[in-house]
Amino acid sequence: MTRFGIALLSLCVLVPVPAAAQDTWPNRQIRMVVPLPAGASVDVIGRLVAAKLGERLGQTVVIENRAGASGAIGADAVARAAPDGYTLGMATTTTHVTNAIVNSKLVYDPVKDFTPIAMIGVVPYALSVSPKLPVKDVRELIALAKSKPGELLYASAGRGSATHLCAETFNLMAGTKMLPVHYRGGAETLKDLISGQMKIMFSSIAPVQELVRQGRLHGLAVTGPKRDRTFPDVPTVAEAGLPGYDVRFWVGLTAPRGTPMTAIKRIEAANNKALQLPEVQAALAAQGFSPWIGTAEDFDAFYRVERDKYAKVIRASGMDKE
Repeated sequence: MTRFGIALLSLCVLVPVPAAAQDTWPNRQIRMVVPLPAGASVDVIGRLVAAKLGERLGQTVVIENRAGASGAIGADAVARAAPDGYTLGMATTTTHVTNAIVNSKLVYDPVKDFTPIAMIGVVPYALSVSPKLPVKDVRELIALAKSKPGELLYASAGRGSATHLCAETFNLMAGTKMLPVHYRGGAETLKDLISGQMKIMFSSIAPVQELVRQGRLHGLAVTGPKRDRTFPDVPTVAEAGLPGYDVRFWVGLTAPRGTPMTAIKRIEAANNKALQLPEVQAALAAQGFSPWIGTAEDFDAFYRVERDKYAKVIRASGMDKE
């Protein structure tokens, strides 16, 4: 090697490596985007998880609420963020399953634009009916609906909502044709159900529990694969007449596609440890959720199956053309 080459090599060795390259992730604040407004169940869960992740990762995890367009605004903010491990997103059944099927103009792709990190929790729904509807169980509801195709109406929280999916999955599996009436608020829906103006409703379990106990509503079933611990006397839809029925709302963590796997796995581990804490489980239960501990790969496989399942329901119901 020439003297010039040796001198040049010496200079290269002496050039300092940039500080950022020497640091390990995370070395600054992390942002968690919640696609719903402050105070919503997903926001409450997001703040809890953010605090516990921060403790385990050694950095503050701040919440950024980006509500609107059924969660699409927040999800898009995550999809467009730098894939450096400093932006996380709360993903839901709506943001990562139904939005892409119902909205042909969605600006993000739930599969291609995100890296799944971990599930956080799932929550089933309750199928309740007015005492004025002459049915005592799911089988009787199916029989009545089949005898009156297009006549029975059910309350929905909106086109493409989880409650809409509950009912349309029921329709598809049972061979019934109940029709939706979309409501803007839960209080109005309950009022109409109690009065008998509306006869059928899929809803969160918490608002109807006491009404069922008082006999003001009939609780026919819950929508998960097993009975809910807070509603143990109410059977599942599957055991009450529709084997294989399983509709639950879920929440998980994602990051922009291309986020380093080292960061993904560290967040996954921190999240799963947090979900085992009694105080975290109690807080999730207060929102109706059960923790779901698993890997990034589990989450990826789960929501791909969810997309395929609900694509069939949505297309069969025609809600993608409404």
